Amino acid sequence: MLSAYLNFNGNCAEAFKFYERCLGGTIEMLMTHGESPMKDQFPAEWRDKVMHMRMKVGGDTLMGSDAPPDGYSAPHGMCVSISAPTRPDAERIFNELSADGKITMPFQQTFWSSGFGMAVDRFGIPWMVNCEVAAPVG
Repeated sequence: MLSAYLNFNGNCAEAFKFYERCLGGTIEMLMTHGESPMKDQFPAEWRDKVMHMRMKVGGDTLMGSDAPPDGYSAPHGMCVSISAPTRPDAERIFNELSADGKITMPFQQTFWSSGFGMAVDRFGIPWMVNCEVAAPVG
C-alpha cells in the first residue's frame, strides 16, 4: 500500500478540514504535539500544531503533519494525484483545490482524459486532478 504524507507550515489541521470537505474524506486521527506523550519536549506555542493526521478518501489514505519551524520546505518535484469518476466531479475538485492557489495547467480535455488539470492549492500542495473517463476518440 502506498500513501501520501504531506508536511505543512503550521496549517495542517486547516488543510485537512478543507480536504475532508473537498475530497469527501473522513478524518480518522488527529494528534497534536500537546496531546502526545512527548508534549513536554515542545515549546508551548507548538503544542497545538499537528504531530500526525490521517484521513480516508475512498479506499486511500492521506496523512500529514506540521513540520517543525526550521524543518519546513515547500513541496518540490511531486504532485498528489487524484482521479474522479466523472468530469463534473473532477472539475469541481479542481476548482476547489485551485481556489486561492495557483493553476499550473487549466482543467481541460487531454488526449488521455475528458478532463485534467494541475494546481498548487492555498496550502502549497501541488495537485493533479484527472477524470477517469477517457477523452473522446476522434
